[in-house]
Amino acid sequence: MGEAKHKQENPLISILVNIVIPVAVLSLLSKEKYLGPVWALVVGLSFPIGYGLRTLIRDRKADFMSMIGIFSVTLTGVFGILKLPPQWVAVKEAAIPLIMGLAIIASLKTPFPLIKKILMTESLFDVQRLKEALKEKGNEAIFEKRLVGLTWGFACSMFLSSGLSYVLAKIVLKSEPGSEAYTAELGKMTGLSNVVVLIPVMIVMIWVLNKLFDTLIELTGLKLDDLLAAHHRKETLATPEEDSLQGNPEN
Repeated sequence: MGEAKHKQENPLISILVNIVIPVAVLSLLSKEKYLGPVWALVVGLSFPIGYGLRTLIRDRKADFMSMIGIFSVTLTGVFGILKLPPQWVAVKEAAIPLIMGLAIIASLKTPFPLIKKILMTESLFDVQRLKEALKEKGNEAIFEKRLVGLTWGFACSMFLSSGLSYVLAKIVLKSEPGSEAYTAELGKMTGLSNVVVLIPVMIVMIWVLNKLFDTLIELTGLKLDDLLAAHHRKETLATPEEDSLQGNPEN
């Protein structure tokens, strides 16, 4: 028996729990006659935090980006409950991706570059096959050099996120912390960030990922399908049947 496989996450459920429900709660239920600003904040942000922790416990491993997301959302909730000035939220929104970008670049000077933890994962690539192909072609050193340029590209997406997040928070958050209007503004900021921030950042990240694909194809001599983890899993699942057929040539 192979390892138990987790069901593929439904992206619609992820969008619903991480975006739609929190925005609806913060925007519509912050009035005193409903939950009030504080409880609307607690309930609204509990959905993405709970969903992230559930995934963490279920998969039994810490995903770097998920942990950053949980930390960021938790801080937003704490700032709101403590009624800290909106400036704190703006600084927090900018600081997290800025620190991530700087950490990604700084990690190039260590034996464990963060870019590999984020992009070169076993959920995306057949890492073992990739390493073997690079070694066989003698392109390991070239790949490490190319990875430096890709790291700067990925870090730039973090810096872009930092700047856009700060500007968005400064524009949207205008009301007194702890008020109904402020909680509704947090909901509005959460919703808008998925357009104003996420889309430009995703465009840069997709560009970096495509460059990574092109680099790997060039340096390993393999097709993209041969490098992807999904293709490897498909081959692994097919192997028992193929072995059975090959083991019985008479049938």
